[in-house]
Amino acid sequence: MPKREITAAEQRQIVARNLTNLLDKNNKKKIDVYKDLEKHGVSETTVYSWFNGKKYPRIDKIQLLADYFGVLKSDITEDKTVSSEDNNSYVLHRKNEYPYLPTTVSAGLPINIDGLDNFETISIPDELLGKYAGDQEIFFMRVNGDSMNKIIPHKSLIGVKPVKIKELKNEDIVVYSESFDYSVKRFYQDGNKLIFRPESFDNLFTDNITTIENDDLRIHGKVVTYIVNLH
Repeated sequence: MPKREITAAEQRQIVARNLTNLLDKNNKKKIDVYKDLEKHGVSETTVYSWFNGKKYPRIDKIQLLADYFGVLKSDITEDKTVSSEDNNSYVLHRKNEYPYLPTTVSAGLPINIDGLDNFETISIPDELLGKYAGDQEIFFMRVNGDSMNKIIPHKSLIGVKPVKIKELKNEDIVVYSESFDYSVKRFYQDGNKLIFRPESFDNLFTDNITTIENDDLRIHGKVVTYIVNLH
């Protein structure tokens, strides 16, 4: 029997049912959950919306719920009312929408990405983003070039999260630009010296070395995921 993807409404109801069962099992009330999660910035309305099946918790909130009840995340999100055989009849893939920079800007980025209008959007499964799933700062674009083709081939899709230089670590993969030309490279910092290193099968690509005082330099973000097209 072919697998089907369950609907968003079904996903919400599964979570609501599991949370209600966990309440009964632990002799707790909804208000008890709220009081514990309040310190994490979760509102009472949000907690009740999970129990009522009106909203689906973000992945970080699922972890908070799992920690509160002392269970696995799957005990929150998976349907416990069906047998394992029946459970194989559908597949659960939660997705989120993210801004997508169209290919018309792939040859160069403006100094400020926020200046772009009319973003397209792209739907990405949460499994591909892990802890970054649902992060509304992340945007997607395609790599144009071969400077990182040992890891990220030409035309691969990359997810980029805006960060400050002080948040970067050596060997992070970043999208950066000088003036309007952008590139994807490994990042290294040695004092005030910044090194953007290619990982290419083409030896013509070499390190770009600059300094933190370079006024034309912009770090647009850290690559948190990439999706490679296999040919």
